[in-house]
Amino acid sequence: MEEQQQEIISVVNLNPEDYADPAEALKLCQQGNLELKSIVQHYDQFPAAVAMVPMNNVKGACQIIEEVAETSELAGIQLFTQALGKPLTSEEFTSLFELMNEIQKPIWLHPVFDPLKPNNNVTFSWEYELTIAMNQLVEAGYLTHYPNLKIIVHHAGAMIPFFSERILYTEGEKNYQQFKKFYVDTALLGNPKALELTVDFFGLDHVLFGTDSPLGIPLVGPTKEIKTALKQTNLSPSNLNKIFYKNWQQMPKGVRNEQ
Repeated sequence: MEEQQQEIISVVNLNPEDYADPAEALKLCQQGNLELKSIVQHYDQFPAAVAMVPMNNVKGACQIIEEVAETSELAGIQLFTQALGKPLTSEEFTSLFELMNEIQKPIWLHPVFDPLKPNNNVTFSWEYELTIAMNQLVEAGYLTHYPNLKIIVHHAGAMIPFFSERILYTEGEKNYQQFKKFYVDTALLGNPKALELTVDFFGLDHVLFGTDSPLGIPLVGPTKEIKTALKQTNLSPSNLNKIFYKNWQQMPKGVRNEQ
């Protein structure tokens, strides 16, 4: 497994719209995506990359998504739990989701801090922000309106598996079932029982191996801890292989570049 390890790469959780005007943000995303494509083209250990999009330039973001649709090196796009202080379900971002539904490539959803909240911290704030973003997408009906939308949520779906029965009790069966349409990664930094709960709620086919940040020393670089936790679950070797690589291999990668 170690010798054959491959990784879908992405940039860190900073996006140019937080620091640059729309035109410059588009240029920065385009340059970043070119570098990601170059890495994929030159290193076999990176079979694909996740594109950046400028959320303060929706027209430019849609242009990048059109490129993603036609480019095998770019597996999808990365979005964050809010953009410019607005929820992802804001009307100005609708065209992005419409286009991602059309091309059927996944969205990687990563948390960011809410700058209006005091005492943000990595341990708890990100899980809250992910959970709220997922709930906003469900409440707005995105997973119903866009049936081909594939969203891979970081940190094993955050609070959703643990509070699944509370969701059913307070929001009802319809919303409960919509939450199950998300895909999630395994980046819990350990905790075999929580990973089992994740699989129980989202289903084995919707869980993908994810390392959080694969390189470096703690707090980053937890690949070993995540692999160890998975191997300590009650999952069979064949089911672990689905999480490690088969689910990704079998996941539809888009309609245009398969024609």
